[in-house]
Amino acid sequence: MFEVIPLGTGAAIPTRHRHLSACALRREGRLFLFDGGEGTQHRLLEAGLNRSRLEAVFVTHLHGDHLFGLPGLLTTLALLERTRPLTVAGPPGIERVLSGLPGLARSDLPFEVRWVELAEGFTHRIVYETDDVTVEARPLDHRVVCAGYRFEEKPRLGSIDGEAARAAGVTEGWQYEALKRRETVTLADGTRLGPAGLVGPERPGAAFAYVLDTRPCEGGRLLARGADLLVHEATFTHDLHASAERTGHSTAREAAEVAAHAGARRLLLTHISARYADPAPLVAEARAVFPDADAAEELRRYEVAPRPASA
Repeated sequence: MFEVIPLGTGAAIPTRHRHLSACALRREGRLFLFDGGEGTQHRLLEAGLNRSRLEAVFVTHLHGDHLFGLPGLLTTLALLERTRPLTVAGPPGIERVLSGLPGLARSDLPFEVRWVELAEGFTHRIVYETDDVTVEARPLDHRVVCAGYRFEEKPRLGSIDGEAARAAGVTEGWQYEALKRRETVTLADGTRLGPAGLVGPERPGAAFAYVLDTRPCEGGRLLARGADLLVHEATFTHDLHASAERTGHSTAREAAEVAAHAGARRLLLTHISARYADPAPLVAEARAVFPDADAAEELRRYEVAPRPASA
C-alpha cells in the first residue's frame, strides 16, 4: 500500500482554491513527485511531507505550470545540504532548462542529479526502478512533447501455508523463505521439497497512473490499464470539446472513457480549468461513464492498495 497526495489540481492559472500541477506519492518512507508547478515546495510543507525523503521527480512536459516550482525545490535541497542522488525524469531539454538556472548547475549542487531524458518520438521507457517498484513512461498527445507515468509495485512473493509446511518437515526460517521464492529445499532427512501445494501464487502490487496534459490517446490508456488509481486531466466539460481538442486537453467524459477502457479501479480528475469554481459538473459528467470518479482534493491522502486476488 502507498499514498497519493495531490498538491495542485488547477490548469495553467492558479486560483484561490487550486494550485498548479503537482502530485506526491509516499511509499515506505520514500517520496516521489509527479510534476512541480509553482509553489510545489510550499505544498509539500503544508502536506506534512519531508522533502529530504524525495527520491525522484517525474515531469510530464516543459510548460511552466508543471515545472516552475522545481528550481526552488532543488535550491532548497541544496541549502539543506542533501548528498543523496536525485533522479529527475522528463522530456527532451529538461536538464538544459533546469541546470541552466543560477545555482543549479552540476558544479553548484552538493548532490548528483540523475537526469533521465525521454527522446522525442520515444514509445516506452522504464525511467526508475528498484527491487520493489518500477516507473514507466509513455508518450501522450499534447501540443509539445509530453509523457505520462505509471508507478507500480513489483509482484510480492506468494503466501506460504505454515501449517502444511511444518507437517511436511520444514523447520528452518531459511527454508520458508526459499520455498516462498519457489525454490526447492533439502530437509534434514535428505528429502527434497518444492513449493507445490505449500506456496500460493505471486501477489500483484498496486499501480498508480498519472496522465496529463493530453488528448485521449493510446499511451494514456496503456499507462492506466488495470491501475488501482488513475489521476487523469479533465480540463473541460464535454460541451467545450472543441477547446479541449484545440489546446491538447481532455474533457471529464473523455477521462472517464479512458478509465473505463483501461479497467482502472478509481479515477481522480485533475488539471481543472479556472472557469469551474465547483468541479461538480465535471464529476457528474465523468460518473455517467465511470461511476468511481471524483475530483482530486488537494492535500488529501489517497491510499492505493492492490486489488484483491479474486478481482
